[in-house]
Amino acid sequence: MSSPAGKIQAIHRYPVKGLTPEPLPQATLAVRQTIPCDRMYAIENGPSGFDAAEPGYLPKHRFLMLMRHARLAELRTAFDESSHTLTIRSENREAARGDLRTPEGRAAIETFFAEFCADELRGPAKVLHAAGHSFSDVARKVISIINLASVAALEEAAGAPVHPLRFRGNLQVAGWPAWQEFDLLNAEIAIGPSARLKVVKRIVRCAATEVDPDTGIRDLPVRRTLRDYFGHVDCGVYAEVIEGGAIAVGDAVT
Repeated sequence: MSSPAGKIQAIHRYPVKGLTPEPLPQATLAVRQTIPCDRMYAIENGPSGFDAAEPGYLPKHRFLMLMRHARLAELRTAFDESSHTLTIRSENREAARGDLRTPEGRAAIETFFAEFCADELRGPAKVLHAAGHSFSDVARKVISIINLASVAALEEAAGAPVHPLRFRGNLQVAGWPAWQEFDLLNAEIAIGPSARLKVVKRIVRCAATEVDPDTGIRDLPVRRTLRDYFGHVDCGVYAEVIEGGAIAVGDAVT
C-alpha cells in the first residue's frame, strides 16, 4: 500500500502512566517493545491484583489516570532515566521527589498521591513496576501514532484548539492527510534508516481526551465531536515494531 510520506514532528514517552509526557529528540526502537521507558511505572489506585513476579495487562481504571483523575494534568513531573528519580511539581513548587527503585523513594511519591488524590482513591496509592513490563492501555507492546492532520480536522469540527497531547501519543506525524492512518491498518511503515512498524489497531478514545493537558480542566467533548462529525470515536493508531532501529524528530515516515 502506498501513501503520502509523513514526517515525525514529535516523540514522547510517559515514564509514569497518567503523568507528564516527556519529549524526546530521538529514540531507539526494539522489536515488539514500546518507546524506551514508556509507561514503565504506574500508580495503583487501591488493590489492583498486579503481580510484579508475573506481570500482565490490567485495565487502566486500576491505576491513577486522566480519564478519571483529571487533576493529574495540573502536575508537572520529570523522570531521570539514569537514577529512576521522579520529581513532582505542584503549584510551581517541588512537591515530592523519590527514586522509584527504593522503598524510601516510592514512599515519598505514594505519600504525595495519598494527599493529592485523597478523595479519589479506592485504597493506598502504590508505585508499581516490573522489569520489562509496560502499563499500556493495550495488552501488546506497541507505539501509538497520532496524525496531526486528523487532530486539525477535529479542531475545525470542534471550533476550538485541540492540543495533540490530549491523545498522549508516542509519535506525532505531519504530512499525512486527515485520517490516513486508518487506511494503514495491517500495513507496514518505515521510519528513519532502519525501523519498521506494522499498524495493528485504531485507538478508541476515552474521556481522558476531554482534559486540557495544561490545566487539568475538562473543557472539550472530544469523543462526542468525533462521533457527531466523523462517525467514530477513534484518533490515532497503534503500531508494533517489527524491525528495530533509531528514529528521530524530522525522520520520514513512508
